[in-house]
Amino acid sequence: MAEHAMYFADDKARKIYLTKKILGKVACYLFLSIFALFIVAPFVMMVVGSFINYESFHEFAKTADFKWLGFSGGNWGFKNYKHIFDMSDKNLQFPTYFLNTFIVAIGSTTVTVVTAVLAAFAFARLEFKGKEPLFALLLATMMIPGEMMVITNYMTVDVLHWRNTFAALILVHGVSVFYVFYLRQTFQQIPNELYLAAKVDGVSDMGYLLKVMVPIAMPTITTIIILSMMGSWNSYVWPNLVAREGWALNENHTMKLVSNGLRDAFALTDSGATNMEAVKIAGSMVISTPLFIVFILFRKYIMRGVSRSGIKG
Repeated sequence: MAEHAMYFADDKARKIYLTKKILGKVACYLFLSIFALFIVAPFVMMVVGSFINYESFHEFAKTADFKWLGFSGGNWGFKNYKHIFDMSDKNLQFPTYFLNTFIVAIGSTTVTVVTAVLAAFAFARLEFKGKEPLFALLLATMMIPGEMMVITNYMTVDVLHWRNTFAALILVHGVSVFYVFYLRQTFQQIPNELYLAAKVDGVSDMGYLLKVMVPIAMPTITTIIILSMMGSWNSYVWPNLVAREGWALNENHTMKLVSNGLRDAFALTDSGATNMEAVKIAGSMVISTPLFIVFILFRKYIMRGVSRSGIKG
């Protein structure tokens, strides 16, 4: 009898444990689903709104009734996207904006990766006087908001006569303290014995960096590349300050990027047009689509770079 009582007690405890576990998972997934809905809903509305023709969008915005739109009568289509490239009278040079943004993203990312790799290697492997205080001072600059540097950076660019040039748009983002710190943590996970063995074999510091450390830390470097390109693509404040006019060597070539260029173009319509909301949403979709594609294609590298410490085992 005692054994049967113990069996039923254990079975009851097991059922209670499984019930609690299932309810916990249901509550967790329910919370995550609600949270994901709040994140995804604005993006879905942006996609839907970009296909509502701008003549119909104003009435739809007042009623918020999808039945009013229907799927016939010309309320849906690619008219908003076509209108973006037809706004020549608004001085909108959309292909030029994309070209400028692509050049700035590639250039700033290249400079950022080079400086981050060299600085992280120096702080992780090389021994020199004042290394730790210098690195602590470098980390302390992360506590300073970037907006506080805008005025001094602008004054420097103005003195160097770099306004409306790619140099001002690229070099100002050429160093990232966070990426240096992030990559240094990965480099420190690589055994120092590899570095000492390479020195015994006569390998230079640069050769060891390129042949050993960079391949091992490639997931982290790939993450830095992707995040840096995304930051350059979304940049707005700095290009809005230093890229307001035409290129010094070619006044017909504007230096604006997609973010501030599109915003300035639509600002011209705010006073004279009231039905441009759908076109603006379509413009946001055009700007966001390349980043979305990059994230979909390289998301596994981002996750791998964040989760991997540098080496296996």
